Amino acid sequence: MSTTLEAPVVQAKPAATPEPKSRRRWGRLLHGWAAVLLFLAAWELVPRFVLDEGTRTFLPPVSEDLVALWDLVLDGQLADHLLASIGRSAAGFAISVAVAVPLGLLIGWYSALAKFLQPLLELARNTAALALLPVFTLLLGIGELSKVSLVVYACVWPVLLNTIAGVNTVDPLLVKAARSLSLSSPRLFRKVILPSAVPTVFTGIRMAASYSILVLIAAEMVGAKAGLGYLINTSQVNFQIPQMYAGIIAVSVLGLLVNQGFVVLERRFSTWRPKETK
Repeated sequence: MSTTLEAPVVQAKPAATPEPKSRRRWGRLLHGWAAVLLFLAAWELVPRFVLDEGTRTFLPPVSEDLVALWDLVLDGQLADHLLASIGRSAAGFAISVAVAVPLGLLIGWYSALAKFLQPLLELARNTAALALLPVFTLLLGIGELSKVSLVVYACVWPVLLNTIAGVNTVDPLLVKAARSLSLSSPRLFRKVILPSAVPTVFTGIRMAASYSILVLIAAEMVGAKAGLGYLINTSQVNFQIPQMYAGIIAVSVLGLLVNQGFVVLERRFSTWRPKETK
């Protein structure tokens, strides 16, 4: 009598259905903005149901602030103040980038120059721009020149220092290989130094773009006749609290849009870099 052993039948598990790309995209978007949504919900609910009437006057719900922001959009005030602030910050930011990037390349490339200027750079970069606001006002007046100059001072340091760091982090083997091919100094900068330093330089540029808005808003609160800082300060003085918060929201949205724009620009100029695999 012979017995046969039958192998157990293993049923194959059905393949998991891939999640649609649109659902994954919305899931990532919701996860990324969850903290912001919770903050806005708290901003709406706490003043309405937790704070007393007196405190609620100074912290109105976000819905009332958004209504005030929409009113500023409709009557054209927001556009006027926004254009004034963007013009000043863009002028100061552009000047700082035009000065800091070439200077940073030179300082980063020539070590003797870097050692000579290092104490001065350390002293200047640790001097807060807003601490020099009275100096700029005394020397240049309360007009446009002092505000643009203050933005230039605030923006030049992150761009300059990150450009120097970007040059210093270039792989020496790449430089030696380029020199072995008899590349001239201009071509060496264009083909090797600049592409390698681009990510670090753009980090400094993004920081400078944020500084250009933050410093300008503070400067516009002193002696300005237009701008988001002027709007916020005037609304506070006139006890227009929702309008004051509307100006603050406008500053936050402007800073977010500027930062995202430079993120896209950085990706555009860094397409040669290999993508990181998770």
